[in-house]
Amino acid sequence: MGKFGKWIAGGLGWAFFGPLGGLLGFALGSLFDNVSVQAVAGDRRTTTGAFAMSLLVLVAAVMRADGRVLRSELDYVKKFFRQNFGLETANEAIMMLRDLLKQQIPVQDVCTQIKHNLDYSSRLQLLHFLFGIANADGQVHASELRIIEMIAGYIGISVKDIDSIKHMFIKRADSAYKILEIDRNVPDEEVKKAYRRMANKYHPDKVSHLGEDFQKAANEKFQKVNEAYEKIKKERKIA
Repeated sequence: MGKFGKWIAGGLGWAFFGPLGGLLGFALGSLFDNVSVQAVAGDRRTTTGAFAMSLLVLVAAVMRADGRVLRSELDYVKKFFRQNFGLETANEAIMMLRDLLKQQIPVQDVCTQIKHNLDYSSRLQLLHFLFGIANADGQVHASELRIIEMIAGYIGISVKDIDSIKHMFIKRADSAYKILEIDRNVPDEEVKKAYRRMANKYHPDKVSHLGEDFQKAANEKFQKVNEAYEKIKKERKIA
């Protein structure tokens, strides 16, 4: 069993119930026939298994956004999971994703469940992963952007945080400022304050409870903040 199966078997908690649980039944049975999945009603902890399943269901929703699912999209998702978590984990994730793609996903209901049970830092990481997968072909398409922004709103991400993470993938002239959540005309001291604030918000330690693999993958957000700050410092000649 790869890491994905171990995450799920290790405990789904709240994700085993509600609309998420309704989507998972068949896929869990087909993948893990001989595994006892731990699930406790009312368990509000952000477990690795709950986070992994939340991510996979939202990925399915994004992939269904334009009314068709291409083999190339599945390949991109598999590549994303393989690069971050290894081949066996990617294979398990794709098997479950194929089943989820056959189902109608009540996006708002799923997002409401996630909002009420996942902490904010974990929801930010979900959003970052969704943009990363959508951008796997080098472009975030309009249909993908619409549903990702809709999901972000449903799971309670602030408008500034949505814009910040979006500009890590959709580059514009002012993307560095958007990532730091500031205007281009702010004074240098405000740039420094913004960097410290965003570095703290996106620090990988904020999602350490998700386990080493997800914490490692979360480092990309932190790096993007550093890159944005370095670009602004160079432009402004800030010491």
